[in-house]
Amino acid sequence: MWWRSASFIMDRQQNEAALRGDTVAPTDSSVSNPNPNPNPSPNPKTSAYYETRAAHHGVVTSDWLAQAQAAIGPDPDPLPQLRPDPDKPFSVINEFNDWRKQPHLAEAVAAIRALAAVIRTSQATTMMQLEIELKKASDTLKSWDATSISLTAGCDLFMRYVTRTSALEYEDFNSAKSRLIERAEKFGEISYKARKVIAMLSQDFIFDGCTILVHGFSRVVFEVLKLAAQNKKLFRVFCTEGRPDRTGLRLSNELAKLDVPVKLLIDSAVAYTMDEVDMVFVGADGVVESGGIINMMGTYQIALVAHGMNKPVYVAAESYKFARLYPLDQKDLAPALRPIDFGVPIPSKVEVERSARDYTPPQYLTLLFTDLGVLTPSVVSDELIQLYL
Repeated sequence: MWWRSASFIMDRQQNEAALRGDTVAPTDSSVSNPNPNPNPSPNPKTSAYYETRAAHHGVVTSDWLAQAQAAIGPDPDPLPQLRPDPDKPFSVINEFNDWRKQPHLAEAVAAIRALAAVIRTSQATTMMQLEIELKKASDTLKSWDATSISLTAGCDLFMRYVTRTSALEYEDFNSAKSRLIERAEKFGEISYKARKVIAMLSQDFIFDGCTILVHGFSRVVFEVLKLAAQNKKLFRVFCTEGRPDRTGLRLSNELAKLDVPVKLLIDSAVAYTMDEVDMVFVGADGVVESGGIINMMGTYQIALVAHGMNKPVYVAAESYKFARLYPLDQKDLAPALRPIDFGVPIPSKVEVERSARDYTPPQYLTLLFTDLGVLTPSVVSDELIQLYL
């Protein structure tokens, strides 16, 4: 199976690029990070270590990422627009809830669009007032669901991306506000297209005849599998049931509509079927500084089993889920509790574990497919530094 390994696929991509005469990712320390980070560091004093380590350890070339972005087209699926009601006073929560009604829009992207609307509708007359207003709106959104990692990370990244240019200090307020609106719209567009880019980057890793194990329902993982099916690749999928909310049932139904062969597993059958699996694909609620992920309950044990049986574990996650968190164990996570129905009465003296997510350490993950490129877990901390600088 070596010819299907992650390292072999990456080497093949680089060799093909070299034969075409394309430029591959540079590794010379004098060359900056090839990943087209939307937040390049404006600080020339930033350590060269942080400027070049991703070039050394990242596993995707700038050309490959550019090809994936170009393949989705300039506007693959136009971002829906909301028409504000002039008779209603603006509320960031109402704006957020209106965006959340869009069926394919992630919660974090809805928050980003709501924050962009805050800038457009603001009556502030100075940059300081506008930044204070934005900060209050961001805090309001984060408090709406304090357990949502992607919501918090999306708001934090929006604030950093939109307000981080020192040029705003030398412009008149109207020009500076226009620039903020432009940056806000750009950030929303980048976030909205993230799934398409990730789906393109992952296609070389799905080969004909492979069996993929997925856990729960992840919209970005579904996008990866959907594109593979549209590309006429022949593969089958094992879907775990995904307790406690049984989201795996939903994913299996969606895959069946695409005529993808799918088998539904109870969660406890993962080890039993792992010898039939070629790779594991999971999403993430959040990607933390260590390169590990926080995802729905059961992801950790799946990664443990896959690691023990030498199966690659791939993570598909948008960059707005990169969070400044560093959990050391499962108990470091803020509790995200969900109701669980066992179908039978549970005595009051019986304690029920209702946590909805767990933490998977980076040593059990193979690669992360993101809109910043295909990363090894060790590169995530460097990408976070670049995003938040």
